[in-house]
Order: sequence, then structure tokens, then C-alpha cells
Amino acid sequence: MSAPATAKESTVEIAKIGKPAPDFELPSTKNIETLKETVKLSDYTGKWLILLFYPLDFTALCPTEITAFSDRLEEINGLGAEVLGVSTDSVYSHKAWINTPRTENGVEGLKYPLASDPGGRLAAKYNILVEEANIALRGLYIINPEGVLQYGVTHAINIGRSVDETLRVLQALQTGGFCAADWKPGDSPIGA
Repeated sequence: MSAPATAKESTVEIAKIGKPAPDFELPSTKNIETLKETVKLSDYTGKWLILLFYPLDFTALCPTEITAFSDRLEEINGLGAEVLGVSTDSVYSHKAWINTPRTENGVEGLKYPLASDPGGRLAAKYNILVEEANIALRGLYIINPEGVLQYGVTHAINIGRSVDETLRVLQALQTGGFCAADWKPGDSPIGA
């Protein structure tokens, strides 16, 4: 008979705005040829990170989001940010998807890595894991250069995320001030 789990062992670290983002080390496509390079939260220290969870490779909606962020990666990088896509698919599925032309529902030419969260442990920490299907909802999170979670939004599986809105929020966060509803880059924060 095994000993009962302690409180620490049974507690799952849950992501919370204003708190350090849950740490991770996941298999990734950083080296698309070997698939042997992991990706870690610490890889993004000193940069803003847009963590982009999606349900599955080779679906109808997912490539529209994944490629939309890729197509604007230069603009995102210009704001001191990186993007990391995450799903519960394997890195082998990710590689096949990256090597599939966009005209065939692939994401060929993807400019940022995809990470594999096969058991959904990271998705569970962000409270977006659909356990019975072992897939993540469409969760988008912005983590600051110090590793603190600053923003999170979760969409139903059938609704894609907006790159424009993500960049607006990123730039608002970067002001460090209070940004009113419909704040746009170039506007002053409240009280500035």
C-alpha cells in the first residue's frame, strides 16, 4: 500500500495573472530536422512571450491562426516579443504540418516553433485542457520579460484569435500605465 499523496504532490500549479508563469520544458520544432531541441520558459527571459495554445494540427481553423501570427512575426519581434505555439500533438505531427503547403491545410514556412504538450500538463496549468479529448482550447497568454503572466484570453474551439488585438494588448502592457478601453498604440495611458 502506497502512502497518501501530500498536499504539495496533489496541487497543480495554475497560471494566474500577475504571478510567475508556470515553468515548462517541452519537445519542440526548434530544430525541425532532428526534433531533439526542447523549448523552455527560460529561453524567453528578457523578451515578451506570446504563448499560443491551439487544439490540433491539420484542422480547418488552426492553420489560419498559426500562419497569421507567423506572417506578422517581424512586427511582433520588433516589439521585443516572440511567439510559441503549443498543442497536445507530437513533434512528429508538428513537423509534418510545417512541411505541408498552406494550400493543403498546412503551415509551411512557419517562422516560430511549435511545442508538444502530449499529456496536456501545461494546458492543464492554464486551465484550458479538454481532458476527455486531450486537447487545449484556444488560449493566448502574454508573459513579460521577467516571466510573469500579464494577460490571458481563452476562446471556444470554433473562434480564432486576432493578431491585431494581441499586438494592441502587448503594446498597452509595454506602456506600464493604465490603458482605457479601446486604447490604441500612440494614445497616452490614463494620467500620463
